[in-house]
Amino acid sequence: MQRYEYKVIPAPRKGEKLRGVKTSEDRFALALTALMNDLGRDGWEYIRADTLPVDERVGFTGTKTTFQNLLVFRRELAVEPGQKLLAVEPALAVPKLGPADAAPAGAAPALGPANPSLAAE
Repeated sequence: MQRYEYKVIPAPRKGEKLRGVKTSEDRFALALTALMNDLGRDGWEYIRADTLPVDERVGFTGTKTTFQNLLVFRRELAVEPGQKLLAVEPALAVPKLGPADAAPAGAAPALGPANPSLAAE
């Protein structure tokens, strides 16, 4: 059975300038070609392009839905028969917070003036 790992990256938004490449379509194709060839050298195979909705914050309380163009790549994992795959955590994983620790039981400290010299007056 073949197993794959996947990589999803944002599609380029601008073309690359190069002598002799005049139109915006050709510049964009050049940028996309360079990106795909770079990933292809590392063993990544292009699968598809997707456009997905993303909710973004606007101001303090508002949200706005925009759409992101993404490129999906995959490459085969070298797995020995019978070898188990380890789960890979995302690089930008958000730490999970647990319950807050309760304050230890006991008497509260005595309160007094912040400056001990004022207490003598």
